[in-house]
Amino acid sequence: MARQRKRKGDPVSGWLNLFKPVEMTSTQAVAILKRLYNAEKVGHGGTLDPLADGILPIAFGEATKTVQWAMDSEKEYVFTIQWGVSTASQDAEGEVTATSVTRPTREAVEAALTNYLGVIEQVPPKFSAIKVDGKRAYDLAREGEDFELKPREVMVHSASVIGMPDADHTVIHVTSGKGFYVRAMARDLAFDLECEGHISQLRRTRVGAFAAPDAVAISALQEMTEKSDLLAALKPLQSVLTGIPDLAVSPADAANLRQGRTIMLMPHVVEAWREARNPADEDDRLALATCNGTAVALGDVRAGHFEPVRVFNIREVQSA
Repeated sequence: MARQRKRKGDPVSGWLNLFKPVEMTSTQAVAILKRLYNAEKVGHGGTLDPLADGILPIAFGEATKTVQWAMDSEKEYVFTIQWGVSTASQDAEGEVTATSVTRPTREAVEAALTNYLGVIEQVPPKFSAIKVDGKRAYDLAREGEDFELKPREVMVHSASVIGMPDADHTVIHVTSGKGFYVRAMARDLAFDLECEGHISQLRRTRVGAFAAPDAVAISALQEMTEKSDLLAALKPLQSVLTGIPDLAVSPADAANLRQGRTIMLMPHVVEAWREARNPADEDDRLALATCNGTAVALGDVRAGHFEPVRVFNIREVQSA
């Protein structure tokens, strides 16, 4: 008889709205929190550059099954462009590649930003985590390899100048969709304004439902001596599933869903689901089944039934 592999760590599940500090990589943040929570499984909802600070959603346990929703969600950034110097990585870490005496006016930057609204094509920075023939672009860039990245369509919902402390610096606020690179915008703005420039400061202030005002610093978590306080800092798995209609199911139905079985829905439950979903997308059948506030499964509502597609097995963690 095969021996069952012993689990390493506690079955912690949920999302942490982390405020990542500067000079820490997203991978380092995950490793620190995995040890701090003694968690079985931890991931993050979208890489944040080491030289940037701000919101880095951290997924524990079953919440890792919903990481894609965090990565696809709307994001907000506040960043400063330092004019007159361009670098290989478009941030303060890279080697200087060009300089200029030209400094754009606030009005010129504001006018240029209007060209970056809506769906635009953006070439990602070479110093990025995008894979090229199986290797990370930033590794190829550091090795001096010659390669090109293809432009991608990204959504920019808003972009505005919110400060200009001096002629050398412009502070910009952007709200964007998935796949957007702030460093690429700085590079392209500098080109449009016929000057050099790079990101000297970057903060991500929101990722979907996770915003700066209620974010938690790693230092604050490290000061907590009770496991119950650490667990209280977590948000429910469904925090990233905003906009997906909720289906409240019974404990018996929840047990069937966790076994991957389809359940039948009462007519009034189906009607409530129809009213809650996005009226602009009649083909969207997605719903989130919950039992007593705990996420059970994501699935499709079809012909009066709920068919589970992604099941969540959230287990209680002992706080002692």
